[in-house]
Amino acid sequence: MMMMMSSMTTSVVFVLAIFLGFQYVASLEFDVGGPKGWVVPPSNDTNIYNIWASHNRFQVGDSIRFRYRKDSVMEVGEEDYKRCNSTHPTFFSNIGNTEFKFQHSGTFYFISGATGHCEKGQKMAIRVLVPDDHDKSHGHHDAVTPFAGVSGIIITLLFLPFVLACDAFGSYM
Repeated sequence: MMMMMSSMTTSVVFVLAIFLGFQYVASLEFDVGGPKGWVVPPSNDTNIYNIWASHNRFQVGDSIRFRYRKDSVMEVGEEDYKRCNSTHPTFFSNIGNTEFKFQHSGTFYFISGATGHCEKGQKMAIRVLVPDDHDKSHGHHDAVTPFAGVSGIIITLLFLPFVLACDAFGSYM
C-alpha cells in the first residue's frame, strides 16, 4: 500500500508541476537536405539549402544534423560564406554525421569544406530567431504556460504544503 501511495504522490507532483506554470519549450533537430543529406546540389538548384532553411523556423536550443560522405561541414563568417573561403572556420567536422546546436540567436553560415563544393552551391545561411520574434503560426515551439506571468517557483511554493501533506498521508496508509 505504501508503494502505491508513493507512486501516486510522484504522479501528483508531476501533474502539479506541469499544471502550475513550469515552462517547457521543445528543441527540435532538423536534418539538412532531408533524405539526400549534405551533398553538392544539382547545377540547376544551387540555392536548395537556403530555400530549405527559409521554410523552417530555428530557435536557440534547436540543432541541425548534417549527413554526408567524403565531405565536411564548416561554420564560417558572412564574408567567408560569400567567398566560399574555408581557411578560417569557427566550426569544422568531417565525421559524416554532424550535429550543430544553436546556442544563441543570429545568422549562422555553413559551407562544405571539400574543394569546389561551396562554389557549386553546397552552402547555407540559417537565421536563428530570438524568442520574441518567433513566428507562432508554425506552432512547433509553443511553450506550455497555463499561468502566464506567474512564476512557477511561487506557485510551487504555494502548493508545496499540499504535496507534502499528500506524501505524509501516504506514509501512514
